Amino acid sequence: MPLHNIINIEILIALVGIASSFIGAKILYFVINKYVKSVTKKTKTDIDDKLLAALERPFVVGFVLIGIYFSLLQIDYIRQNIKLLNSAFFVLSVLWVVLVLHRLARVFLDRWIFLNPSFQNMPRLVFKVVNAFVYLIGLIIVLKHFNVEITPLVATLGIGGIAVGFALQDTLSNFFAGLHIISDKPINIGDFVELEGNISGYVEDIGWRSTRIRTLPNTLVIVPNSKIASTIITNDSLPVPEMSVVIQCGVAYTSDLEKVEKMTVDVAKKTQKTVAGAVKDFEPFIRYHTFGDSNINFSIILRVKTFVDKYLVTHEFIKALKKSYDSEGIEISWPVRKIYYANT
Repeated sequence: MPLHNIINIEILIALVGIASSFIGAKILYFVINKYVKSVTKKTKTDIDDKLLAALERPFVVGFVLIGIYFSLLQIDYIRQNIKLLNSAFFVLSVLWVVLVLHRLARVFLDRWIFLNPSFQNMPRLVFKVVNAFVYLIGLIIVLKHFNVEITPLVATLGIGGIAVGFALQDTLSNFFAGLHIISDKPINIGDFVELEGNISGYVEDIGWRSTRIRTLPNTLVIVPNSKIASTIITNDSLPVPEMSVVIQCGVAYTSDLEKVEKMTVDVAKKTQKTVAGAVKDFEPFIRYHTFGDSNINFSIILRVKTFVDKYLVTHEFIKALKKSYDSEGIEISWPVRKIYYANT
């Protein structure tokens, strides 16, 4: 048989093999979605469903790669250069393993966070660090396969890293500040925080360079991590989201203070039980504290579920208290000055 006919037959067999691998992958994908998923859905846990969802595409891709590899071996020229083929598919295999580990790590991290509610708001930076570690291991394996000495490379990268470190000093500072924020946890995603410079809002994300804070007007403030790590932070969500609301008030000197206290506490109790966001079982109270210029001043202490709830609770309480005082003739005086004239 002529040589070119043999070559054509080998290429035809290889093409048929490659096409068959794609068809087989399609069948495998169908079987997984049609039958295997129906089995995992019947189990009590959802971890198998998540593992299957994470691994179904890598399994299909791996099936295709194996089919392509054995199909190419049908060509005599490629068999003569088997080392080149093996090296290429070794790199693809490492990439495949890295992809599988990446997906598995995400599933198990999500599961761990689910079982540990205190880490439920873990920022995406942690996932990025884990992914970088997985990819770094894959790179080292590939370099070892090609007999690339890692030690001189690390030394070279170390020298270059010093120069890069100086050039990217601010960026690296923000990166390590982000790691510090994650480990020390002064803030978590979802917390309502107040920073120096009148910056306040909900923590949306802690990234590798900056922290995103969504303000109450629904704007996004991007704050460098290094600034977060060095500034004074008031975290209104720690240790618990519930917080006290202190409202200042004052009544005229002619007022009956016992009556004022009883009326004020009654209004506060009604506010606690009826207004959304108030802690319904909290017992509000007042404390007189100052003889002012025109009033005897006092504080009313209420309790709300979250920081932003204080706005509505304060709003409704002030309206109700003013109405109650007006009905009983209790006066909240404005500033008054008495002028005495001496006899001459």
